[in-house]
Amino acid sequence: MLRLSIAAVLTLIAFASNSVLNRMAVAGGHISVGDFAIWRVAAGAVTLIVISLIIRRLKVFEIIKQNISFRILGGLSLATYMLGFSLAYLKLDAGLGTLLLFGSVQLTMFTASMMMKEVLTLRRIIGAAVALSGLIWLLLPEGKIFLPLGAVTAMVIAGIGWGCYSLLGRKATDPIPETALNFCVAFIICVTVIVLFPMPDPKPMDQTGLLLAIISGAITSGCGYSLWYTILPHLGASRAGLAQLSVPPLAIFGGIILLNETLTLHLLLASLVVIGGVAYGLTSSRK
Repeated sequence: MLRLSIAAVLTLIAFASNSVLNRMAVAGGHISVGDFAIWRVAAGAVTLIVISLIIRRLKVFEIIKQNISFRILGGLSLATYMLGFSLAYLKLDAGLGTLLLFGSVQLTMFTASMMMKEVLTLRRIIGAAVALSGLIWLLLPEGKIFLPLGAVTAMVIAGIGWGCYSLLGRKATDPIPETALNFCVAFIICVTVIVLFPMPDPKPMDQTGLLLAIISGAITSGCGYSLWYTILPHLGASRAGLAQLSVPPLAIFGGIILLNETLTLHLLLASLVVIGGVAYGLTSSRK
């Protein structure tokens, strides 16, 4: 149980780090969202294939034979998340976009939990409600809220894509090569879509943007998603969805540490509500 908890914390930190790296690269003007998505998924695919071949000592055919139908679905879900996420953030406020994304993930995974007749305890429902309330308080922008229909739709689809990707991970048996193939399929889809429908944010890529995209793809995405697929078989859909609500506060504190963003009382209190709700929903009443 301790090892599972440590792996879960490391995975959530990796997810939050992806958000910080994305902001450093794209918001910093070092790379376009389309190029970031392509280099990120390419770096993840290459890294996981190398790990499978050298460290795991798998042969190429052993990587390829990983339940190909699930890998196609996994790659499609991953590409849907990455492309929808990239497209939505061109016109959406970052906080509102994150709120829509994680709200969609929650809805997808809790719906799947009920369809699979998982035991959904009152404690978990209360924890999710508290965490979502804290997330709304944390991320909802002040003043007028602009909701461009296309961007909102793209972010909701991205959230459904990530929810489906997580649900597929519950059947993972060999996470590293399986995630490697997911990334390979996602790379093909991302390149095809971006070539046919270029992202409307042409921006020259510099070395910093490329490096940040590679770090995001190789470490926080590739290795992070493999770790996610390692722990998902041990989590129910509702627990996995609830745990992910802690990612936005972690990403915000990562921005404070790495990007010199300002810590306010509002951020601190709202983050404590989110983390408290997640902790309450995931622990047993005896603890």
